Amino acid sequence: MAGLLLASIFVWYVVACETRHGILTVTFLDVGQGDATLIEGPSGIQVLIDGGKGKKILSELGQVLPFYDHSIDVVIATHPDQDHIEGLIGVEERYKTLVFIEPNLLTDKPFQTTLQEEVNKMGVQELVAYTGQSIALGNGATLSILFPDLDVSNWQDITNNASIVALLRYGKTSMLFTGDSPIAIENRLIKELGNRLDIDVLKVGHHGSRTSSGPEFLSFTTPTLAIISAGKNNSYGHPHSEVLANLAAVGAQIKNTADVGRITIKSDGSSLQIAN
Repeated sequence: MAGLLLASIFVWYVVACETRHGILTVTFLDVGQGDATLIEGPSGIQVLIDGGKGKKILSELGQVLPFYDHSIDVVIATHPDQDHIEGLIGVEERYKTLVFIEPNLLTDKPFQTTLQEEVNKMGVQELVAYTGQSIALGNGATLSILFPDLDVSNWQDITNNASIVALLRYGKTSMLFTGDSPIAIENRLIKELGNRLDIDVLKVGHHGSRTSSGPEFLSFTTPTLAIISAGKNNSYGHPHSEVLANLAAVGAQIKNTADVGRITIKSDGSSLQIAN
C-alpha cells in the first residue's frame, strides 16, 4: 500500500512539473565558445537549436531537462561548423529525436559525417530547411524558418552564410535566432522582410563577431534584449567592441553566457521574464 502511495505521489509530482500553464521557455545553454538553445513550447514541444562543441551540451541538458525526459522533438543544426553541431552527436545518441533539420550543405568535416551517420542510424526524419517552414509549439507559438531561401548546397567554403535563421513568435513576444549569419545575409533579410524583422530578443549572430549585427540590421530588428553565446576569454575576442556599440545604439540590454552562464527567458505571450 505504501509503495502504491509513493508511486501515486511521484506521478502527480511529474505531472505538476510538466504543467507549463501556457509558458514558453527559451534557454541559451552555456556551452562555451559555441551555440546551443533549447526551446520548450507552451504545449511541451521541445526544439534544440545547435549543440556547441564537444559534450558540454549533455551536462547542460541534464541540468534543464527532467531526469526522466529522454527525447527532444526537433533538432536544428544551423550550419556545419564544429562549435555549432559537434555536440549534437551526443544528443542524437542520448535523446530520441523525431525530426532533424539542417541546410542542404554537406561537407567532408568528420564531425558532420559522424552526426549524419548517427541521425541515419537512429532513423530520424530529416528535413532540409527552407523559408516558409514552421514548427507549431502550442498555444499559437511558432518557430518559422526565414533563411535559407535558396539552394546553399555549394556553399562549403562559406558555411556561415548558409546558417538557418529562425523567428520565434508567441503572442506579442518574439525572438530571432541567426546562427553565424554574416552582414550579407542580414541585408538579404532586410530586403525581403524589412520591418517584419522587429523583435524583442536577438540571439546575436556569430557570437558577437563584427562580421554580423550590422547597424542597419539592428535598426530593423530593434531588440530590447541581445543574447551573446560565447566562451570566457575566447581567442577570437568575441564579442567585438563594434558589435557591443551597435547593440547599445539601439538600446538593447546585453547578456553574455561567458559572463552569466546559462540564460533562461520565459514568455506568457504578453511579456518576457529573464531568469538571469
